[in-house]
Amino acid sequence: MQILLAEDDVRLSASLSEALTTQRYRVHTVKDGESAWERANMFSYDLILLDVTLPKLDGIKLCQRLRDHGYDLPVLMLTARDTSLDKIAGLDTGADAYMVKPFNLQELLAQIRALLRRGQGGATSVLTWGELRLNPETYEVSYGRLPIHLTPKEFALMEAFLRHGRRVLSREAMIEHAWPMQATPEADTIKSYI
Repeated sequence: MQILLAEDDVRLSASLSEALTTQRYRVHTVKDGESAWERANMFSYDLILLDVTLPKLDGIKLCQRLRDHGYDLPVLMLTARDTSLDKIAGLDTGADAYMVKPFNLQELLAQIRALLRRGQGGATSVLTWGELRLNPETYEVSYGRLPIHLTPKEFALMEAFLRHGRRVLSREAMIEHAWPMQATPEADTIKSYI
């Protein structure tokens, strides 16, 4: 599962990213609303964690823009604003949940799990393209009835291709999906995997 974390507090962003990565989520972090909007257009996310008071484009306006453009992924707003009017504004613009800082990490993780379950809506998470089937939960790939054995990198790249359908993925997008942030591969490495 891939999460976009939009948080301008560097320490909070780092600790949340670490906690989410420990839970086996892939996390992309940004520090402002405009960068979050750009990322949401470049990558497919399963959930967005969104600070309300972001620079450049605040969380309320970003959530509204996402909903206006047809994005229906779960949005969980994180904020220090705790009045009823703030919560109503966040939820009315399309947020699925609203948590006030400081929050309990275990409660946040439970909210994320609940939103991800709800976001799947009971539908299968198997990705298909013709007779090709990829199950991200069981790490199984098959073509027709024949199983295909892939390395973890090959699996990650195949998942990225299937999630993006007919969109052409840039080198950066492929790296984001298949390699950890600290290990950027050479162009020839990406070509050999493809």
